[in-house]
Amino acid sequence: MPNKRESERAYERLVALLLDGAFPEDVPLSERSLSETLGFGRTPIREAVRDLVREGVLESHPTRGTIVRPLSLSELQDIYEIRYAIEGMAGFLAAERGTLDSLGAYEAEFERTLAAPHEQDIQQVHDHGVEFHMEVMRLSGNERLLEMYRPFRLRFRIPFGIVRQRRPERVLAAVQEHLEILRAIKQRDSEKARDLICGHLRTGMDFRMNMLMKRAAYRA
Repeated sequence: MPNKRESERAYERLVALLLDGAFPEDVPLSERSLSETLGFGRTPIREAVRDLVREGVLESHPTRGTIVRPLSLSELQDIYEIRYAIEGMAGFLAAERGTLDSLGAYEAEFERTLAAPHEQDIQQVHDHGVEFHMEVMRLSGNERLLEMYRPFRLRFRIPFGIVRQRRPERVLAAVQEHLEILRAIKQRDSEKARDLICGHLRTGMDFRMNMLMKRAAYRA
């Protein structure tokens, strides 16, 4: 049986490649190729793939092999509705009872980005926003919410190849939304924090639905 830490490292490396859009949809993932690319034995690779299949990121077919699972419009909406519940509650709890010391650094970075938007590295700005979402989840103090959140967020990020397909205007607009959420949490305004998070997610859902529809029209 492989060392658990090795399996986790293989999982993390595979997720990083998936987020970079390294594997096109409908192209089977080769266990041997993944083992050579990632530098792990086949057993930890097999376990990492099995975990991603269980989480709905990959899907396995008897004849086609394992591929990146496509994301439909209806599934995207389902995922976002779940995120409304999970992240909205996390924001509510963070404002109500979270230890807020960590928010100062996020606030300063958001303000710096908005003061000079054209000087920013959009990928870094996007990554910082992802970290902020995770920080709000941690500040909720509810480990079960965090456990539910991780696979849902991963499920929609990978099919979009979000690192490659980011849109500067949307990433920068999200910074302002994140700053407003952060300030509501600092002000201990639980209801406002929840409402702002849900509004932010709704905007993101509309943007990504539009991306999916454009992709479908291009492939038709």
